[in-house]
Amino acid sequence: MKLKKVVAMGIATVLVAGMMLTGCGKKEEVTPENTENTGTETTTETDTGNSENLTVEIIAKGFQHDFWQAVLKGTEKAAEEFGVTTNFVGPANESAIAEQVEQLNNAINKGPSAIALAALDTSAAVDAISNAQSKGIPIVGFDSGVPGAPEGSVVANAATDNYKAGELAAEKMYEAIKDKVTDPAETVRIGVVAQEANSDSITKRTAGFVEKMSSLIGEDKSTVEGHDKYNRKVDGAKVVIEVRIPSEVSDNAGKTEALTLLNKADLVGIYGSNEFASKCIINANEGMNKLGTDKVIAIGFDSGALQIDAIKSGVFYGSITQDPISIGYNAVKLAVAAAKGEAVTDVDTGCQFYNAENIENEDIAPLLYE
Repeated sequence: MKLKKVVAMGIATVLVAGMMLTGCGKKEEVTPENTENTGTETTTETDTGNSENLTVEIIAKGFQHDFWQAVLKGTEKAAEEFGVTTNFVGPANESAIAEQVEQLNNAINKGPSAIALAALDTSAAVDAISNAQSKGIPIVGFDSGVPGAPEGSVVANAATDNYKAGELAAEKMYEAIKDKVTDPAETVRIGVVAQEANSDSITKRTAGFVEKMSSLIGEDKSTVEGHDKYNRKVDGAKVVIEVRIPSEVSDNAGKTEALTLLNKADLVGIYGSNEFASKCIINANEGMNKLGTDKVIAIGFDSGALQIDAIKSGVFYGSITQDPISIGYNAVKLAVAAAKGEAVTDVDTGCQFYNAENIENEDIAPLLYE
């Protein structure tokens, strides 16, 4: 793991570069670019405008997980490109809300040029966020952002468009099951396992999948059942999209919902809207052997060792991955622009479909974690 990178320049070089750059700062439009230790600092100096004295404090939802290490790589890339100092921290795990709030308060006390925050619980951090706002420190949200933050406190977000990601999953599944869902003689079923019904990111991934699949099949030919949040009844429809959500976020509860779907003889496809849901589907399939290219088509979300193995072995048709490197990169890019007083807007950091054929490709492999 790369914990610290320091690129220093001699005083004479800085003076010369400063003379060359006087009056040459240029406003840049912000657009997307396609263990106890819980912090790492990146310091660089480049010839990009007047950014070298800016500091960006980055507070993630975690630190040790491979996803956040990929986000870290993206922040380091941006720090080097824009010539800023960044400090990346995160709590021990994604349930350590109090620890993250303390890290946010510590970041504010440093008086940084900007803060990038992926909040575990906005309500718990609202006082700290308001404090940053009163001090004139711009906050950029990243990953799931800072939903429900005080008005004006978060200037922009760098995150996956989760609704579009759900739509992409539906499109890829539809390609594989089109013949089975086009005017079937008997009822056929597409299953969806979602971790829960409250998280903004998961609900959008679920809604994007369900609504796009309904559109592809024909809204008059498909009906949605299983959970009140998504239900849409169409009498006489032969294609059923069934959404299952466990009563609690536990492996056993999730596996039970996946088993309920896999035990239905008319199932032709199944989708897990995050890593948890995908793992539940894989675990439920053990001993059943119902998933595969010529069987029930399964598409997941995110990655992880279990899901990667399922894809490589052909159990899963494929999965959708976010771009954590892009998330980190664009969080810092937005923060730098905001610190300079430039107008910023939300950035969709993108997503990719991966399967056994492209999983080792250079544009996919860095986005996956085990």
